[in-house]
Order: sequence, then structure tokens, then C-alpha cells
Amino acid sequence: MPTFSAVDHVALSVTDLVASHDFYTGVLGFLQVADFGPTRIYLHNPSAIMLALKQHPDAHGGRFTELATGLDHVALTVGSLAELREWEQRLRDAGAEFTPIREAEFGHHLNFRDPDGIALELATSNEPMAAALALLRSGELSDDQVVAHARQLLEQVLPMPEQ
Repeated sequence: MPTFSAVDHVALSVTDLVASHDFYTGVLGFLQVADFGPTRIYLHNPSAIMLALKQHPDAHGGRFTELATGLDHVALTVGSLAELREWEQRLRDAGAEFTPIREAEFGHHLNFRDPDGIALELATSNEPMAAALALLRSGELSDDQVVAHARQLLEQVLPMPEQ
């Protein structure tokens, strides 16, 4: 079966390209690398995440809601809980809409929204999850081993239905 190695880019439809540009460059640190009029391309250093922001001329607009079919949220990885706390302060200083840091089964996360209300998240993994992801990224596991390891990790934190 053919495969892929990573997410190439994320493209977001926005209602105000200037406000979105200011948020993604000023708050999140993306660098604009191209401007095609209604579409701008950004890169993040050093993560190499590529982002496209597009303002469609015929869009019917409206604030984003994860309750509509499609995107629920985009999550970005941070290195530690301390870094997550720095991000929380940065979002507070920028006047961004966010929820406080929360502990979850696999680590900690901080949910926030861009100017269009697009749901974004910053997350850091706890030790078991970080170890599991490192093992997965090693490329040394078969598909069956990936599934077995994932189920083992999930069973530690969540009740799993029988299959």
C-alpha cells in the first residue's frame, strides 16, 4: 500500500485575511513566504509547518464552529508543560480567546481560537504518550504492532469497548 510521511500543509478559509495574517504571524510566529492575492502561504520555523490562509471571494462567511461537518481543530505540539504555560501567557497578552491549560489522558492541552473562531490547540504529551510516539516515529513497528501498542496505551487511560 502507498503511504505518506507527514502532513504537508494546513489550509484555512478565513473571512479577514489581514486579521488572520496578524494573528498567525504576530501571535503564533508564522512567517509569510508568498502572497497570491486572496491566498497567502506561511512557514513556521523550526517546525516546518506550512499554512495557507485563503479568503474566498464568494464565501458565505460566518464564524467557525466545530459542530459543522469538517474540521474539528488543529493541534500543534509543544515541548513541555512549562512551554505550554508560556503559550498561555502569550495568548492572554494577545487578547486571544482561550481556555486554561487542561490535563488529559495523554498529556496537557490548551485550546484557543483564531480571529474567525477556528479551533486550535497546543498540546504536550505525558511520558507514556511521548515514548509511544517516539517508538511509532522510529518506523520499526509493523502495522499490527502499532495497533497493539496503541490499544495497550489506551487501556491504561480509557475503558476500551470489546471488539
